[in-house]
Amino acid sequence: MSAHKDDKDFRERLNKAADAKKTALEKFRAQAGADDPAAAERRAAREAISTAREARAAERKRAHEADAARREADAARHAAEASRQAVEQAARDARLAFFRDVMARGVRKHDT
Repeated sequence: MSAHKDDKDFRERLNKAADAKKTALEKFRAQAGADDPAAAERRAAREAISTAREARAAERKRAHEADAARREADAARHAAEASRQAVEQAARDARLAFFRDVMARGVRKHDT
């Protein structure tokens, strides 16, 4: 007897599943087609959003590239300044060494 009852429940489940499939198919077929103005409007809105998103991404990329170029130019400026300061310091050191040498020689001449 339980086998018969299970068979009935199984058939009911199959029928309910078939009805659900039919309902879903009818609902899908009832949806507006591609020529529907509302669907075309939604598609156009999605395309506009996509275009705006791409434009923002391109702007962010340009800003990032400009920032990278600015940082690179700043680094080059700093390196040039450091090089200039090193050259000036070397020149000061050379002048100082020269004057010390001249003074040392001058003092020796007077000592003798």
